[in-house]
Amino acid sequence: MTEPTAVRRPEGDPLLTVTFLYYRDLPRAMAFYEHVLGVELAIDQGWSKIYRLGGTAHVGLVDETRGSHRAADPKPVQVCLRVSDVDAWHAWAASCNVTGLSAPKDSPSLGIRAFVFNDPEGYQIEIQSVLA
Repeated sequence: MTEPTAVRRPEGDPLLTVTFLYYRDLPRAMAFYEHVLGVELAIDQGWSKIYRLGGTAHVGLVDETRGSHRAADPKPVQVCLRVSDVDAWHAWAASCNVTGLSAPKDSPSLGIRAFVFNDPEGYQIEIQSVLA
């Protein structure tokens, strides 16, 4: 790839950022993101559902039969949410009986306290907060 010389990158930041994940069972994934993560549907495109995570960050849930890609295993993707109280989120996740739930752990080298669990099709969700 070469650097463009005649054309400059447009000014400004993106208005919206979306990471798309591909699902075999879209309604099940939607229920998880709405009821466990508690995020709101921002854009309903039918077979693609875009949820606002915070700020301009969004996650898009895509029906694999219609999207550009297909669901695959393993899932080499992690969705990370930074929150103010990681331990409260851990208690919530535990009450939801999520799979793959780890204990909260401090990582002094990263300056975070975090835990992970899986969504219904195996994407890993990390919840983290800044170490005090």
